[in-house]
Amino acid sequence: MSQWQRYLEQNQDQYLEDLLAFLRIPSISALPENAKDVQKAAEWVADRLRQAGVENVEILPTDGHPVVYGDWLHAGDKPTILIYGHFDVQPVDPLHLWTHPPFEPTIEGDRVYARGASDDKGNMLIPILAVEAMLKSEGTLPVNLKFCFEGQEEIGSPDLPKFMPQHKDRFIADLAVSADAGQYSETEPEILVGLRGICGIQIDVKGAKTDLHSGMVGGTIQNPTHALVQLLNTMHDQHGRITVDGFYDDVLELSDDERAAIARVPFDEEIYLEELGLEQTFGEPGYTTRERSWVRPTLEINGIWGGFQGDGIKTVLPNEAHAKITCRLVPNQDPGRILDLLQAHITQNAPRGVTITTKILGTRGKPYLVRADHPGNQAVSNVLRKIYGVEPYQVRSGGSVPITGLFMDILGLPTVAFGFGIKDENIHAPDEFFRLSSFRKGPDAYCQLLERLGEG
Repeated sequence: MSQWQRYLEQNQDQYLEDLLAFLRIPSISALPENAKDVQKAAEWVADRLRQAGVENVEILPTDGHPVVYGDWLHAGDKPTILIYGHFDVQPVDPLHLWTHPPFEPTIEGDRVYARGASDDKGNMLIPILAVEAMLKSEGTLPVNLKFCFEGQEEIGSPDLPKFMPQHKDRFIADLAVSADAGQYSETEPEILVGLRGICGIQIDVKGAKTDLHSGMVGGTIQNPTHALVQLLNTMHDQHGRITVDGFYDDVLELSDDERAAIARVPFDEEIYLEELGLEQTFGEPGYTTRERSWVRPTLEINGIWGGFQGDGIKTVLPNEAHAKITCRLVPNQDPGRILDLLQAHITQNAPRGVTITTKILGTRGKPYLVRADHPGNQAVSNVLRKIYGVEPYQVRSGGSVPITGLFMDILGLPTVAFGFGIKDENIHAPDEFFRLSSFRKGPDAYCQLLERLGEG
């Protein structure tokens, strides 16, 4: 047993207390009333980095929620690794579906239940603990390290495209390792080779200057809600393929090897549908369900509203209607171009009799793809094979981590994923949890990864 392994073993109780304290902070980045809590979480992270022995720790302001930086740069000509994670969390609605209050972490068996337990507080605390174990037990690290922990990932990191170029020299490194990641199951590892990008737009439809009596005026003027529905219906065909001109122009088609790697990952469509409470899948023809989820772009209506929303009936012709749309993007698609195409489509297909305006939403991030045989992924795979005893699956994610595109565009920095969340842990949902077995396993795995990366 190494010195750092002994240190980890001796400090498990304290590490669990640290996690519980971290989870008690309601750092919801989407809600203005929780901005002070996001700042408090940043301060907690900064203090925990200093306690671990990390140097030059700073809380860096942005135009929104902050970024925490720290480093340890005494490994000479060894590689410099940038470890990434986020300390903000999703809102907790609907609150009544939580078994326990979301910011009063509760341990049941091998699980700790709290908002942010898996995404991403439990996972981002793990590398801090690993670094502490190495520094406190051996006094050194096998690589140079930098940390980038942000407080706005859950809202799409809207301020980081401006922030990152201003701090380019500070964050330059040889490889980024994202702790915002997971494994396929408790017994099966994975390497994440692709993430979808994201962009969003709001459509606002305005009719008359006020709501009107639907009996007196209905049938004589355009109804904004009808107009909005008509417009939205022009964006897909009956099979689910997106009909916005140019939307697929830049999409990279899968190679045979890529399709084979995706097909190797276990997937039972009957179980998938049963878990969702549905009877059949739906989507773009010519692709499997998993391919549609991981490597095909989407255009989804996330919300639509207007007119009377209360119980009963109110015979009103609403004067306005609204919808929010987000698109998940795949490699080679650019969020700015997709937004331009959406706005052109809206203009070309706008129904008569209403005024339609659009607003670009803050969420925007490029898709990301890294080779499975990249040296960083090879190091990750070697560690995972040693821990799990089997070959990792090559997976992609239908979700987005916007900063990965920024790391590549601004720093020229590839990112590999190394985390221990599992897909059933209810991230973004009520009763989110993190397995304590993963929390114990993670620091040991990170120490092994840093040693492997230090070998070159």
